[in-house]
Amino acid sequence: MNSLVQYTTDRGVAVLTLSDPPDNAYTFEMMKELDAAILDARFDNDVHVLVLTGHGETHFSVGPNLNVLRETDPAFHYYFTLHAGETMARLEATPKLCIAALNGRASSGGLELALAADLRVARRGVAIGLTDVELGLLPAAGGIQRLVRAVGKSRALGLIAQSTLLTAEEALGLGLVHRIVEAESHEAFVAEAVSFARTFCPPHGAPLALGRLKRAVHAGAEMALGEAVSLDRELAGALLTTADAKEGLGSYGRRRPTFRGR
Repeated sequence: MNSLVQYTTDRGVAVLTLSDPPDNAYTFEMMKELDAAILDARFDNDVHVLVLTGHGETHFSVGPNLNVLRETDPAFHYYFTLHAGETMARLEATPKLCIAALNGRASSGGLELALAADLRVARRGVAIGLTDVELGLLPAAGGIQRLVRAVGKSRALGLIAQSTLLTAEEALGLGLVHRIVEAESHEAFVAEAVSFARTFCPPHGAPLALGRLKRAVHAGAEMALGEAVSLDRELAGALLTTADAKEGLGSYGRRRPTFRGR
């Protein structure tokens, strides 16, 4: 049986590829494999950054497989969506940097998944949007709330209500995409995304600091300001006990630090 999520690692980067062409629509089976791959990357001390992409030239993912959902009852749909949301939350909560490499269209639940990543790199020419409303549906795996937090209530409401598909350039302007890559092929694009990911890996990237930064941003955004600043202080204090922090302080002003993720 072919894997629905291909998982490879190389020099600090784990690449997770949604693989159900042509549009990489996800099923419960794919989400289970993705969930397992995220956990594999979490527990691998040699993995510092996750890159999530889609198979092929045209689609990152269009979200849930609507043919499957048409054949199932509302109870299955509810638990399927619950599990998909939990998987996306696991990606978001993983204390390692997660980059969504948008090789093609990311719509509906595909964009929901990409929004759970920390950074998004897009191949020029892609289209992204939460397009569920045009089918009489709603994004229900976290996309609404993550988009609201990313661009604000009014703009998010307008984009979702109109099922707007943004270009990569428009998404970059809104801060939904952090980098646009010009690439001749899917392989070249993924190679560029992995090269970008590797800049956050040892020896020159500080993955422990990045992991704590994620917690400060995601948890702190839901707290009162004073509580969030207190969390920042606690996380910063905990970092001081690590070998990486000692290396950074010891090398300051003399040489470029060499981090080990320890």
